[in-house]
Amino acid sequence: MSEVLTIALSKGKLLDPTLELFREAGYSGYHVQEHDRRLILEYPEHGHRVLIVRPSDVPTYVEYGAADLGVVGKDVLLEQSPDVYEPIDLHLGVCKLVVARPKGQQPMQRLSSKLRVATKYPAITERFFNQQGLPVELIKLYGSIELAPLVGLADRIVDLVETGKTLKANNLVEDEVIAWSSARLIVNRASLKMKHAVITELIARVKKCLPRSRPKGVFA
Repeated sequence: MSEVLTIALSKGKLLDPTLELFREAGYSGYHVQEHDRRLILEYPEHGHRVLIVRPSDVPTYVEYGAADLGVVGKDVLLEQSPDVYEPIDLHLGVCKLVVARPKGQQPMQRLSSKLRVATKYPAITERFFNQQGLPVELIKLYGSIELAPLVGLADRIVDLVETGKTLKANNLVEDEVIAWSSARLIVNRASLKMKHAVITELIARVKKCLPRSRPKGVFA
């Protein structure tokens, strides 16, 4: 195959279900061993080169052409707003981005004072609270967001929620749902023109393996 496709995949929770989806789409051999530390995987039988990168880096690799395609959560795309083509919702890794507060505190709609909000998503959070007309002070954190209200660092958090168990365990409750998120296939705009045939073939094969109905709550 003359045209090699470079595909950036998100390491972490999305990796295994994404590899399984590609196998179902006919790309056999898409496996990563448990202790494999390689960051580039070659699948010459399909003409694919796979990059294993942090989820937050996937849009950058695709937007700047280091990868032709990528798989990343919608939450990352909403936060970064990269200039990429987004043809498919893969229906993987479904979760929601929420505002949460300590149990017993006033709901957000009843507050008029400035809130301190801890989050990994400052752009999304700022847009959301601006739309609500509520002044906020953003506190950027990179992990254990639920800890912030417990130690007085923040009044609210904005974070991804899958089952709600972590919120419940830390005596937090949902205040508002900002957005639903799921994994998306994204494509570099120049690559779509230069490698149109092989990219559209991959998109068509993956689409055939997706459920016909969209999971509840997931938006385009």
